[in-house]
Amino acid sequence: MKKIVFIANNNVGTGFSGGDRIFIEFLKNWKDKAELVLFGSEEAIEMTKKRSVDVKFIQTDKVNKSMPGGIFDFISHVFRRTSKGLSSIKKNREILKNADYVYSVSDFYPDFIPAFYLKLKNPKIKWIAGYYLFAPNPFSKDSPYKGKQWLRGFFYWFTQLFSHFLVKKFADYVFVTNEPDREKFISKRLPAEKVIAIRGGVDIEMAESVSEDNNKKYDAVFIGRFHPTKGVLELIDVWRIVCKKKPNAKLALIGVGELEQEMRSKVKQFELDEKISFLGFLDGVEKYKVFSKSKIALYPAVLDHWSMAPVEAMAMGLPLVTFDVETLRYLNPKGMIRIQCYDLEKYANGILDLLENENLYKEKKKEALYWARKWDWRVRSKEVYNILAKGN
Repeated sequence: MKKIVFIANNNVGTGFSGGDRIFIEFLKNWKDKAELVLFGSEEAIEMTKKRSVDVKFIQTDKVNKSMPGGIFDFISHVFRRTSKGLSSIKKNREILKNADYVYSVSDFYPDFIPAFYLKLKNPKIKWIAGYYLFAPNPFSKDSPYKGKQWLRGFFYWFTQLFSHFLVKKFADYVFVTNEPDREKFISKRLPAEKVIAIRGGVDIEMAESVSEDNNKKYDAVFIGRFHPTKGVLELIDVWRIVCKKKPNAKLALIGVGELEQEMRSKVKQFELDEKISFLGFLDGVEKYKVFSKSKIALYPAVLDHWSMAPVEAMAMGLPLVTFDVETLRYLNPKGMIRIQCYDLEKYANGILDLLENENLYKEKKKEALYWARKWDWRVRSKEVYNILAKGN
């Protein structure tokens, strides 16, 4: 039986990213195939326990009680968690000496550096590097990191220059989310079969366990991190346009993140308090219950390598309105309306078209169900594990 070490040391707060979903599903679906050990922060371990995943845990750091908001808090968090991760690796050499694989679940340094260190100390171990999002160039006019977010965006972009170089030079496998990102790693040293587009998955059993509520409470639902790349501030502007034409339209927001207070201020400024509901972080059945009470899903990400969160809503038959990011062209998805990035008026009109055109709504609903339910996590996890097994 193979031994796989997961390093999830960066997690902080109650948020749940696409990368988190990927490693949790791998833990869940690989635990009967391999010996798994999770080196993680207290938040990562609690996140895993809440999802009833029973594997060996090594805690690297206690809960960080405050989200790293400012740039200096963020840098401090990176250095602290990276140091704690390295210390934990050194203290647990006996547990690690027979490991076959180490999987850094993100390119953030608290996950990436300890895995890289372990690879250097034990070249026989196979390093799986999770690299699920490339930071935009902070000097680009299209970068979502603007204003007070710019310095944080620059720091993320700059640190990725180093991590990308080391992954290409030392990793044995790279997990990305989509086909375009594969091209950024494939080389003579890293052949195509070693760079795997995970894409993601959906818990189909859970989706099918929740019945559709015919008495819809929300016209639309958004699920995702409240982060500049997700277009959440633009979404408030869009909903303001929608409400001018459909005054009683209701929007549910599922998620947490650094932009929440700014979003709430904007909602108050536009007097949309009765039209937009902040539901906080939801997962599992509770999340699917909100989907069942919603008519459509929204995902206005302006920089994204494709998230499975909106596909979960589509698995409940919710048509999606999204910006036309590059990744979607490779996935060729059905059941959605794609709008040119930052065209907020057209985005609002796309929402209204779905809500008011019954034939269009039924057509996209049928497509969404068919397309989304092909993304079963059990199937995808098995496929990825088999690739690793054959690689030995």
